[in-house]
Amino acid sequence: MIGIITGDIVNSRKLSSKIWIDGLKNLLNTFGENPVEWDIYRGDEFQLEVKNPEEALIIALQIKSYFKTLKLDVRMSIGFGDITYKAKKISESNGTAFIRSGELFETLKKQKNNLAINSGNEVFDTEINLMLRLSLTFMNNWLVQSADFVLTAIENPSLSQEEIGVKLGINQAAVSRRRKRAQFDLVMEMENYFRNKIKTIST
Repeated sequence: MIGIITGDIVNSRKLSSKIWIDGLKNLLNTFGENPVEWDIYRGDEFQLEVKNPEEALIIALQIKSYFKTLKLDVRMSIGFGDITYKAKKISESNGTAFIRSGELFETLKKQKNNLAINSGNEVFDTEINLMLRLSLTFMNNWLVQSADFVLTAIENPSLSQEEIGVKLGINQAAVSRRRKRAQFDLVMEMENYFRNKIKTIST
């Protein structure tokens, strides 16, 4: 089983793509190779293959927090399943993971929803998508400082609050405030729950 993240930037015209495209490319490069495992197309849409499905949500959260540091947002669907045809470009590859991600992505705009999953397991999907919708009530409102903290904390999971403060150029008390404001502990509890559950899903 693999995960496929399909996404687009919400209101991308608000900001020149020069401002976000290099950062997004650098981020996607840490997860795979272009254009086999990730690609940006149609200006502001992208797709990424996640070989380890357990990592899919944390990667989506990383991408979201990156865009929030730029005062933008991103809409993403995560499909889980197999890959039956691997092309030289991810946009031409196929399999249930691609189909689920693509079909779900088409519905997100209508639902005014920015993040959802489709694993083919209805019970699991209903449960996690409810958690995600609840979490988005505050994640969609992350301010730049909160998003900056989230991005740094996800990218450096072994760092203490003090060390994160050094990276961000702020003191430990300020780190603690940002962590609280971002509801980071709650987000990571949800991510951990997802990680444990997805292991038990076979599609």
